[in-house]
Amino acid sequence: MQIQVQDNTHTVVFMLNNSVAAESLYNQLPLKIMVETYGNNEKIFYPPTKLNTSNSPSAEGPAGTLAYFEPWGNVVMYYGSFGRYRGLYDLGTAVSGGEDIKELTGEISVTKVSD
Repeated sequence: MQIQVQDNTHTVVFMLNNSVAAESLYNQLPLKIMVETYGNNEKIFYPPTKLNTSNSPSAEGPAGTLAYFEPWGNVVMYYGSFGRYRGLYDLGTAVSGGEDIKELTGEISVTKVSD
């Protein structure tokens, strides 16, 4: 499963893993939603429905990781490396445009990519 995150000028494509949480996000698409900068290494957005994290892997790693922070209910797109946090689950990895995560602003569209 792949998803595309796009603002007016930037596009990032993520390959989702096979977790329940990733499928939970995929099933909510398409979305038009605001993206926010958080901290110094991530962009976040809030899907309308919390994701099911049953048996989903924890997230920790490099820039380009897509994750879900369960305590706040937000999806995180990392443009810098990060450590493990309780309640942070791995959803996938950027396969195209990962260098543009930092540049995403305003309203974004999050859509399914046809296989």
